Amino acid sequence: MYIADQWKDYELIDTGAGERLERWGEILLRRPDPQIIWPLQSADRDPRWNQVHGHYHRSASGGGEWEWKRKIPERWNIRYGDLNFHIKPTNFKHTGLFPEQAANWSWMMDKIKNAGRPITVLNLFAYTGGATTAASYAGADVVHVDAAKGMVQWAKDNHQLSGIGDRPVRFITDDVFKFVQREQRRGNKYDAIIMDPPSYGRGPGGEMWKLESSLYPFLESCLSIMSDNPLFMLINSYTTGIAPTVLSNILNMTMQQRYGGTLSSGEIGLPITNSGLNLPCGILGRWES
Repeated sequence: MYIADQWKDYELIDTGAGERLERWGEILLRRPDPQIIWPLQSADRDPRWNQVHGHYHRSASGGGEWEWKRKIPERWNIRYGDLNFHIKPTNFKHTGLFPEQAANWSWMMDKIKNAGRPITVLNLFAYTGGATTAASYAGADVVHVDAAKGMVQWAKDNHQLSGIGDRPVRFITDDVFKFVQREQRRGNKYDAIIMDPPSYGRGPGGEMWKLESSLYPFLESCLSIMSDNPLFMLINSYTTGIAPTVLSNILNMTMQQRYGGTLSSGEIGLPITNSGLNLPCGILGRWES
């Protein structure tokens, strides 16, 4: 498992009974997590479970809502090394950041810094731009693409917050499939591609995306916009039922067969302070030259 264990402003304090207890800066949050199928260890139950600022409750009919027990700012900032991010709880339990992804940020920053040449990075399904900010900080030229206008603005804010707003990043609100097709026609190429595709989705013309049937052909289309000397490709997935080896297999059939290089895959997760265990949060597949 790839563990994001270098955080100071974020902490997964405890887990149990389907919930996680977290510290985001000075703010304590309690959120549901389907991976946590073990009970709370009541003998040494952490009192902070009952001291949270916010508790997200799932609804039996789907969705859910926050119960606010203590006043918090509308949004606040946390830091990972020199990277800074705005945190703002959303109606869908999320906060605008997936802290386990720090394991990928550190990896890609190292790859970019040690490449010894200018690197262009394309970040697809790019959300609030954690990877965009990391790649830009490491010195890459970045193109950030997401279909949600609000997420793209959040990513811009994160990039500015990290003090690197003057660095070359293009923030684009667009359907990623149509964007890749246009880049093919334009002849634009990238040294690295990052993607965090959803399980399901619909394009602007009603096109259906289902990861199991759509990911492989989408990866094939991305091959045509890779440079002749690519540095890496990273796929993240939070789709239930997909094993990490699936990602390395499709990277083998696409990137490795064309460029050689090496593959790695596995779970990505967070250390749990109180138990010393690790919480799996998703999976990743990496190809690197």
